[in-house]
Amino acid sequence: MSAFQNAMRQLDLAATAMHLPAPNLERLRQPERIVDVHVPVAMDDGSQRIFHGFRVQYSNARGPYKGGLRFHPQVDLDEVKALSFWMAVKCAVVNVPFGGGKGGVTVNPKDLSIGELERLSRAFIRAIADVIGPDKDVPAPDVNTTPQIMDWMADEYAKIVGTPSPAVITGKTIPNGGSEGRGAATGHGAFRVFEAFRAAHGMDPETATVAVQGFGNAGQEIARLFHHHGYKVVAVSDSRTALHDENGLDIPALIQAKRSTGHLGQPHGSRTVTNEELLRLPCGVLVPSALENQITDANAEALSCRMVLEVANGPTAPEADALLAKRGIPVVPDVLVNAGGVATSYLEWEQNRINEHWTEAGVLTRLEALMDDASHAVMEAAKTYAVTYREAAFIVGLERIRKAQDDVA
Repeated sequence: MSAFQNAMRQLDLAATAMHLPAPNLERLRQPERIVDVHVPVAMDDGSQRIFHGFRVQYSNARGPYKGGLRFHPQVDLDEVKALSFWMAVKCAVVNVPFGGGKGGVTVNPKDLSIGELERLSRAFIRAIADVIGPDKDVPAPDVNTTPQIMDWMADEYAKIVGTPSPAVITGKTIPNGGSEGRGAATGHGAFRVFEAFRAAHGMDPETATVAVQGFGNAGQEIARLFHHHGYKVVAVSDSRTALHDENGLDIPALIQAKRSTGHLGQPHGSRTVTNEELLRLPCGVLVPSALENQITDANAEALSCRMVLEVANGPTAPEADALLAKRGIPVVPDVLVNAGGVATSYLEWEQNRINEHWTEAGVLTRLEALMDDASHAVMEAAKTYAVTYREAAFIVGLERIRKAQDDVA
């Protein structure tokens, strides 16, 4: 089943539980706009390549479209539609005044030089410039896109409109209008959500072990925070390898190795496992922090965790959700867990619009308040409707979108 089909199944489950009116449901079955572009880029050898890109604008009922831009070989329209829908729900769950959008280019950025990457980034923004803006659509980083790329894009947009407009893009470098705390925001927000849920499920540093699939920025930060708070992180993985040590891994050393060499290495005492084996390891908290559809009906019965904390977007297929629910394994969903990224994007957007720059402490205090409120709203909805946490999160988000739709109808 495709990512978008999965997203629509999640929509239907929540809509049924909450009795979402049919007109509101139908408005959420398709994005409001799809921008499909083919971007020419001059390569270093003098040739030209055409890259395929997308920007999907799902819903702006609650504010400007908002969502990341990813550079990845597997980017396609189905994936971007699903991600843009999830962004609409996510922004509503964390209660920031944005709608949902997503975009990307089908490319392996590792195959490009720095110059080619910059030319692609600028060309893509030129291709979508008419449909973005601080009050229309606000892109941000995602898989394989960086603050430097966001700087190039914001600079290109400024050239097109003839004036600096930092609020058009979030996730920029700090000298160019980025927010303090942005790099750690997704992981920090995810751990804050875990803290809100852990007491109800008997999770504490004395007994709970953690396995983290995916070791990008968010995966590194959530692993660091678990380690810092005394949890034993027994497994981590990146796109090349996965490591397991039942006695606990040295997370700060692995982060240093990843940042300096690009890979995890092989610490003494650890063993190499596959990513699929990592998912099946006995642990307290399984943290999928890679790509979509990692937990499916083919492996859900083999999971040996006590909780799934979804830092990645869409890592659990609907069939797997049902199997895990039957087994009594709670899944704390992506639209809540990883909303710290978009929450901090909102805080960056706010700073840009009022020409202020807040301290990291000030940003994280605001972020924590947003994540705490969202977590409590989801837990309350789960009790009220007697549904899973995912359905509860969707109910919270969809109800807020419904109200916004009805207000402008």
